[in-house]
Amino acid sequence: MNYQQTKNTLGDWAYIAIAKTYKKILKYESKVLQDKNPKQLHHMRAAMFRLDVALSSLAPALNLPISASEKNLATIVKVLGKLSDIDVLQDTLITRYQINLPKIEQRNLKVILKHLKKEQKSAFKEVKSTLHSRKYVRLKTELEAWLESPEYQKIASVKIQRTLPDLLLPQVCNFLSDPGWLVGVQMQSGDIIFEQCNLKKLASTERKLLYNLSKSAKKIRYTMELFSSFYGNLYDDYLKQITRIKNILEEVQNIIALIKFLDSLSNMESKVYLPHLMEVVEKEYLLKLQEWQDLQKYFLHHRRQQELRAMLQYPT
Repeated sequence: MNYQQTKNTLGDWAYIAIAKTYKKILKYESKVLQDKNPKQLHHMRAAMFRLDVALSSLAPALNLPISASEKNLATIVKVLGKLSDIDVLQDTLITRYQINLPKIEQRNLKVILKHLKKEQKSAFKEVKSTLHSRKYVRLKTELEAWLESPEYQKIASVKIQRTLPDLLLPQVCNFLSDPGWLVGVQMQSGDIIFEQCNLKKLASTERKLLYNLSKSAKKIRYTMELFSSFYGNLYDDYLKQITRIKNILEEVQNIIALIKFLDSLSNMESKVYLPHLMEVVEKEYLLKLQEWQDLQKYFLHHRRQQELRAMLQYPT
């Protein structure tokens, strides 16, 4: 359809979200290819994820090119994520742990960092190949063409305030009903009961559920950020708590990845080879899991969930 842009429509906000995010991707792309600052990669990865969230969240209003499919974007995010995870691992070992280790463990850690550097080079080659690939170039070409001449569904002409509840409520409800919220709780007559449990063991057996919840929190956070100007302080408070959930669960995943990496090194037993490091990492792991459990109780509170759902129905 020929869409005539008017102020404050769903189409307006969809265009703004896509244009701003795509601009960020281009900004960081050349810096990523220079491979000088890992932070640029992190920013580009986040921008790609934000673009994916914007396109999927606003899909009912858009006629998008095939190359902008969720599958294509997820593939690119995954490749960027692989290198970003290695960078985080390396930076964490150097800046957080290395200086406080006993001298012998500092020397041993240098051997591990050399091993990690090789993995980093291999992952960067994959990133470079992806950003020069036909699939990625096509994505940019078709997105730029769409931004020059956007195509919309009919609902894009509706005022944003009328459509926001229908847009946000299903996504927030999916987030609140994510199976990860029930990790470590018991059910009794339909009610949720919090009990003392072995957090470390639980997080190990239910790692996949916690990982999926962190992705869900990340997605709903970026979606809600798109529309924060249409709600008040209470909305911002919930957004902050969702951001905390995302950050804590990502840190949990990073620590799990670190432990897994140390354990996987050939011809080494990390608990013997780096006993002090492993002890410190495992203590941090338990602290993060306790932080997660506090937020779990916050979000599983029935009245709080009702409040969040009710608030979303009345954008200003």
